[in-house]
Amino acid sequence: MTKTEHRRCPLVLAVLLSLVIDFSDTQLVINVRNQGGDVVQENIFANVTHDTVSLEFQRSDGTLITQVIDFRNEVQILKALILGEEERGQSQYQVVCMIFHFDKNSFISSDAMSKLRQKNPSTIRTPEEDLGRTNYTMDYSVVLPHSGLISPHISELCAEAGEATYTRHADLVLWAASQGIPETTYLTALKSFPSSVNHFLSNSVEDEVRPAVPVCTNMKKMRSPCRCHLELCIGWYPCGLKYCKGKGQSKNSVMTYRCGIKTCRKCHLFAYYVAQKQQCLWDE
Repeated sequence: MTKTEHRRCPLVLAVLLSLVIDFSDTQLVINVRNQGGDVVQENIFANVTHDTVSLEFQRSDGTLITQVIDFRNEVQILKALILGEEERGQSQYQVVCMIFHFDKNSFISSDAMSKLRQKNPSTIRTPEEDLGRTNYTMDYSVVLPHSGLISPHISELCAEAGEATYTRHADLVLWAASQGIPETTYLTALKSFPSSVNHFLSNSVEDEVRPAVPVCTNMKKMRSPCRCHLELCIGWYPCGLKYCKGKGQSKNSVMTYRCGIKTCRKCHLFAYYVAQKQQCLWDE
Protein backbone atom coordinates (compact mmCIF):
# COMPACT_ATOMS: atom_id res chain seq x y z
CA MET A 1 0.00 0.00 0.00
CA THR A 2 1.36 3.40 -1.01
CA LYS A 3 1.66 6.47 1.17
CA THR A 4 -1.25 8.03 -0.71
CA GLU A 5 -3.44 5.04 0.00
CA HIS A 6 -2.67 5.27 3.74
CA ARG A 7 -4.01 8.81 3.74
CA ARG A 8 -7.39 7.83 2.28
CA CYS A 9 -10.28 7.89 4.70
CA PRO A 10 -11.64 4.35 5.42
CA LEU A 11 -15.12 5.71 6.08
CA VAL A 12 -15.21 7.39 2.68
CA LEU A 13 -14.02 4.16 1.05
CA ALA A 14 -17.03 2.38 2.52
CA VAL A 15 -19.30 5.06 1.08
CA LEU A 16 -17.56 4.73 -2.28
CA LEU A 17 -18.24 1.02 -2.47
CA SER A 18 -21.93 1.67 -2.02
CA LEU A 19 -21.87 4.16 -4.91
CA VAL A 20 -20.31 1.91 -7.54
CA ILE A 21 -22.56 1.59 -10.56
CA ASP A 22 -24.46 -1.68 -10.73
CA PHE A 23 -22.83 -3.65 -13.52
CA SER A 24 -24.91 -6.82 -13.01
CA ASP A 25 -25.45 -6.88 -16.78
CA THR A 26 -21.85 -6.05 -17.61
CA GLN A 27 -20.87 -7.11 -21.10
CA LEU A 28 -17.17 -7.47 -20.35
CA VAL A 29 -14.91 -7.57 -17.30
CA ILE A 30 -11.30 -6.96 -18.32
CA ASN A 31 -8.15 -7.35 -16.21
CA VAL A 32 -5.71 -4.64 -17.29
CA ARG A 33 -2.11 -4.08 -16.27
CA ASN A 34 -1.44 -0.35 -15.98
CA GLN A 35 1.86 1.45 -16.52
CA GLY A 36 2.70 1.17 -12.84
CA GLY A 37 2.46 -2.61 -13.01
CA ASP A 38 -0.80 -2.84 -11.04
CA VAL A 39 -3.72 -4.89 -12.35
CA VAL A 40 -7.08 -3.11 -12.39
CA GLN A 41 -10.43 -4.54 -13.37
CA GLU A 42 -12.41 -2.65 -16.00
CA ASN A 43 -16.16 -3.12 -16.38
CA ILE A 44 -17.43 -2.34 -19.88
CA PHE A 45 -21.08 -2.19 -20.86
CA ALA A 46 -22.65 -1.40 -24.23
CA ASN A 47 -26.19 -0.06 -24.53
CA VAL A 48 -27.30 -0.37 -28.13
CA THR A 49 -30.67 1.27 -27.45
CA HIS A 50 -29.07 4.45 -26.13
CA ASP A 51 -26.03 4.06 -28.41
CA THR A 52 -23.58 4.37 -25.52
CA VAL A 53 -20.58 2.51 -24.14
CA SER A 54 -19.68 2.77 -20.45
CA LEU A 55 -16.36 1.82 -18.87
CA GLU A 56 -15.56 1.90 -15.15
CA PHE A 57 -12.60 0.98 -12.96
CA GLN A 58 -11.00 1.90 -9.66
CA ARG A 59 -7.43 3.16 -9.60
CA SER A 60 -4.92 1.91 -7.04
CA ASP A 61 -5.26 5.21 -5.12
CA GLY A 62 -8.99 4.56 -4.68
CA THR A 63 -10.22 6.99 -7.35
CA LEU A 64 -13.24 5.62 -9.23
CA ILE A 65 -13.18 6.48 -12.94
CA THR A 66 -16.28 6.25 -15.15
CA GLN A 67 -16.19 6.88 -18.89
CA VAL A 68 -19.35 7.19 -20.98
CA ILE A 69 -19.26 7.47 -24.76
CA ASP A 70 -22.43 9.01 -26.21
CA PHE A 71 -22.22 8.20 -29.92
CA ARG A 72 -25.37 10.05 -30.96
CA ASN A 73 -24.11 13.38 -29.67
CA GLU A 74 -20.36 12.75 -30.12
CA VAL A 75 -19.86 13.40 -26.40
CA GLN A 76 -17.39 11.77 -24.04
CA ILE A 77 -17.94 12.06 -20.29
CA LEU A 78 -15.13 11.31 -17.86
CA LYS A 79 -16.14 11.22 -14.23
CA ALA A 80 -13.72 10.91 -11.32
CA LEU A 81 -14.82 10.17 -7.76
CA ILE A 82 -11.80 11.14 -5.67
CA LEU A 83 -11.43 10.09 -2.05
CA GLY A 84 -10.54 12.69 0.55
CA GLU A 85 -7.18 12.73 2.30
CA GLU A 86 -7.88 12.43 6.02
CA GLU A 87 -4.47 13.75 7.06
CA ARG A 88 -5.21 17.01 5.23
CA GLY A 89 -8.65 17.56 6.68
CA GLN A 90 -10.71 15.99 3.89
CA SER A 91 -13.24 13.55 5.32
CA GLN A 92 -15.42 13.46 2.20
CA TYR A 93 -14.96 12.48 -1.41
CA GLN A 94 -15.37 14.86 -4.35
CA VAL A 95 -16.71 14.22 -7.83
CA VAL A 96 -15.44 15.90 -11.00
CA CYS A 97 -16.90 15.49 -14.52
CA MET A 98 -15.18 16.43 -17.78
CA ILE A 99 -17.35 16.75 -20.90
CA PHE A 100 -15.69 16.90 -24.31
CA HIS A 101 -16.07 15.97 -27.96
CA PHE A 102 -14.83 12.67 -29.32
CA ASP A 103 -14.32 11.33 -32.81
CA LYS A 104 -16.66 8.43 -33.57
CA ASN A 105 -13.77 6.58 -35.18
CA SER A 106 -11.76 6.59 -31.94
CA PHE A 107 -13.93 3.93 -30.27
CA ILE A 108 -15.75 0.91 -31.64
CA SER A 109 -19.52 1.30 -31.97
CA SER A 110 -21.95 0.29 -29.23
CA ASP A 111 -23.30 -2.43 -31.53
CA ALA A 112 -19.84 -3.90 -32.16
CA MET A 113 -19.02 -3.58 -28.46
CA SER A 114 -22.15 -5.51 -27.47
CA LYS A 115 -21.02 -8.47 -29.56
CA LEU A 116 -17.55 -8.83 -28.07
CA ARG A 117 -16.78 -11.92 -26.03
CA GLN A 118 -13.73 -13.11 -24.08
CA LYS A 119 -12.25 -16.56 -24.53
CA ASN A 120 -10.07 -16.20 -21.43
CA PRO A 121 -11.66 -13.81 -18.89
CA SER A 122 -8.79 -14.20 -16.41
CA THR A 123 -6.15 -13.03 -18.90
CA ILE A 124 -4.30 -9.87 -17.90
CA ARG A 125 -4.35 -7.56 -20.90
CA THR A 126 -2.21 -4.69 -22.13
CA PRO A 127 -3.16 -2.26 -24.94
CA GLU A 128 -1.66 -2.63 -28.39
CA GLU A 129 -1.11 1.09 -28.83
CA ASP A 130 -0.44 3.97 -26.44
CA LEU A 131 -2.06 7.12 -27.84
CA GLY A 132 -0.26 9.38 -25.39
CA ARG A 133 -1.82 12.34 -23.64
CA THR A 134 -4.08 15.17 -24.80
CA ASN A 135 -4.23 18.45 -22.87
CA TYR A 136 -7.55 20.23 -22.29
CA THR A 137 -8.09 23.72 -20.89
CA MET A 138 -11.70 23.87 -19.75
CA ASP A 139 -13.56 27.15 -20.36
CA TYR A 140 -16.89 26.61 -18.62
CA SER A 141 -18.68 24.80 -15.87
CA VAL A 142 -21.82 22.99 -17.03
CA VAL A 143 -25.23 23.82 -15.54
CA LEU A 144 -26.60 20.33 -14.91
CA PRO A 145 -30.34 21.10 -15.23
CA HIS A 146 -29.66 22.27 -18.80
CA SER A 147 -26.90 19.79 -19.66
CA GLY A 148 -29.29 17.78 -21.85
CA LEU A 149 -28.49 20.32 -24.57
CA ILE A 150 -25.11 18.59 -24.75
CA SER A 151 -25.99 15.01 -23.78
CA PRO A 152 -28.95 13.44 -21.94
CA HIS A 153 -26.53 11.31 -19.89
CA ILE A 154 -24.68 14.15 -18.12
CA SER A 155 -27.21 15.14 -15.47
CA GLU A 156 -27.57 11.66 -14.00
CA LEU A 157 -23.94 10.58 -14.23
CA CYS A 158 -22.61 13.88 -12.87
CA ALA A 159 -25.36 14.55 -10.30
CA GLU A 160 -22.77 14.76 -7.50
CA ALA A 161 -20.58 17.16 -9.50
CA GLY A 162 -23.06 20.03 -9.62
CA GLU A 163 -20.34 22.67 -9.30
CA ALA A 164 -17.57 20.58 -10.83
CA THR A 165 -18.71 19.60 -14.34
CA TYR A 166 -16.64 21.23 -17.08
CA THR A 167 -16.40 21.64 -20.84
CA ARG A 168 -14.55 23.66 -23.50
CA HIS A 169 -15.55 26.18 -26.13
CA ALA A 170 -13.66 24.21 -28.78
CA ASP A 171 -15.92 21.23 -28.16
CA LEU A 172 -19.07 23.35 -28.36
CA VAL A 173 -18.01 24.47 -31.83
CA LEU A 174 -17.70 20.83 -32.94
CA TRP A 175 -21.02 19.80 -31.40
CA ALA A 176 -22.83 22.75 -32.96
CA ALA A 177 -21.42 21.85 -36.37
CA SER A 178 -22.34 18.16 -36.09
CA GLN A 179 -25.86 18.95 -34.86
CA GLY A 180 -26.38 21.80 -37.34
CA ILE A 181 -27.30 24.34 -34.65
CA PRO A 182 -25.88 27.74 -33.55
CA GLU A 183 -23.22 27.69 -30.84
CA THR A 184 -25.37 30.05 -28.77
CA THR A 185 -27.88 27.22 -28.32
CA TYR A 186 -25.66 25.98 -25.49
CA LEU A 187 -25.65 29.27 -23.55
CA THR A 188 -28.11 28.21 -20.85
CA ALA A 189 -26.04 25.08 -20.14
CA LEU A 190 -22.83 27.02 -19.46
CA LYS A 191 -21.32 29.19 -16.78
CA SER A 192 -18.06 31.04 -17.40
CA PHE A 193 -15.19 30.85 -14.97
CA PRO A 194 -14.49 34.15 -13.15
CA SER A 195 -11.26 34.69 -15.10
CA SER A 196 -12.21 33.19 -18.45
CA VAL A 197 -13.23 34.91 -21.65
CA ASN A 198 -16.93 34.59 -22.48
CA HIS A 199 -16.63 33.40 -26.07
CA PHE A 200 -20.27 34.19 -26.85
CA LEU A 201 -20.94 37.53 -25.20
CA SER A 202 -17.67 39.45 -25.14
CA ASN A 203 -15.07 40.47 -27.67
CA SER A 204 -13.46 42.92 -25.28
CA VAL A 205 -9.69 43.26 -25.53
CA GLU A 206 -9.67 43.85 -21.78
CA ASP A 207 -11.22 40.43 -21.23
CA GLU A 208 -8.76 38.76 -23.56
CA VAL A 209 -5.70 40.08 -21.69
CA ARG A 210 -7.11 39.51 -18.20
CA PRO A 211 -4.44 37.58 -16.28
CA ALA A 212 -5.24 33.95 -15.64
CA VAL A 213 -5.60 32.61 -12.12
CA PRO A 214 -2.39 31.00 -10.81
CA VAL A 215 -1.95 27.26 -10.89
CA CYS A 216 -2.82 25.46 -7.67
CA THR A 217 0.70 24.07 -7.40
CA ASN A 218 2.01 27.59 -6.72
CA MET A 219 -0.68 28.51 -4.19
CA LYS A 220 -0.12 28.38 -0.42
CA LYS A 221 -3.52 29.60 0.76
CA MET A 222 -6.03 26.77 0.81
CA ARG A 223 -9.02 29.13 0.40
CA SER A 224 -7.68 30.95 -2.68
CA PRO A 225 -8.95 30.24 -6.25
CA CYS A 226 -6.52 28.60 -8.64
CA ARG A 227 -6.15 26.53 -11.80
CA CYS A 228 -6.25 22.82 -11.06
CA HIS A 229 -4.84 19.96 -13.13
CA LEU A 230 -6.28 16.46 -13.20
CA GLU A 231 -4.99 13.58 -15.32
CA LEU A 232 -7.33 10.71 -16.17
CA CYS A 233 -6.06 7.71 -18.11
CA ILE A 234 -8.01 4.86 -19.67
CA GLY A 235 -5.55 1.97 -19.63
CA TRP A 236 -7.34 -0.32 -22.08
CA TYR A 237 -10.29 0.16 -24.41
CA PRO A 238 -11.41 -1.06 -27.86
CA CYS A 239 -10.37 1.80 -30.14
CA GLY A 240 -11.02 0.15 -33.50
CA LEU A 241 -11.90 -2.95 -35.45
CA LYS A 242 -9.46 -5.20 -37.28
CA TYR A 243 -10.26 -6.50 -40.74
CA CYS A 244 -8.72 -9.49 -42.48
CA LYS A 245 -8.79 -10.63 -46.10
CA GLY A 246 -9.85 -14.07 -47.18
CA LYS A 247 -10.83 -16.01 -50.26
CA GLY A 248 -14.17 -15.03 -51.73
CA GLN A 249 -16.89 -17.26 -53.08
CA SER A 250 -15.84 -16.91 -56.69
CA LYS A 251 -12.48 -17.80 -58.19
CA ASN A 252 -9.69 -15.29 -57.55
CA SER A 253 -12.02 -13.08 -55.49
CA VAL A 254 -11.07 -11.65 -52.11
CA MET A 255 -13.40 -10.82 -49.26
CA THR A 256 -12.81 -8.59 -46.24
CA TYR A 257 -14.20 -9.60 -42.88
CA ARG A 258 -14.08 -8.40 -39.30
CA CYS A 259 -11.52 -10.46 -37.40
CA GLY A 260 -10.87 -8.73 -34.07
CA ILE A 261 -10.39 -5.45 -32.26
CA LYS A 262 -7.58 -2.99 -31.81
CA THR A 263 -6.97 -1.84 -28.22
CA CYS A 264 -5.50 1.45 -27.03
CA ARG A 265 -4.45 3.43 -23.97
CA LYS A 266 -5.22 7.13 -23.72
CA CYS A 267 -4.56 9.85 -21.14
CA HIS A 268 -6.32 13.19 -20.72
CA LEU A 269 -4.87 16.10 -18.74
CA PHE A 270 -7.47 18.71 -17.75
CA ALA A 271 -6.82 22.25 -16.52
CA TYR A 272 -9.79 24.00 -14.91
CA TYR A 273 -10.78 26.66 -12.37
CA VAL A 274 -11.49 25.81 -8.73
CA ALA A 275 -12.77 28.26 -6.11
CA GLN A 276 -10.13 27.15 -3.60
CA LYS A 277 -6.98 25.05 -3.55
CA GLN A 278 -8.63 22.72 -1.03
CA GLN A 279 -10.47 21.22 -4.03
CA CYS A 280 -7.20 20.31 -5.75
CA LEU A 281 -4.81 18.88 -3.17
CA TRP A 282 -3.43 16.25 -5.56
CA ASP A 283 -2.01 18.92 -7.89
CA GLU A 284 1.29 19.39 -6.05
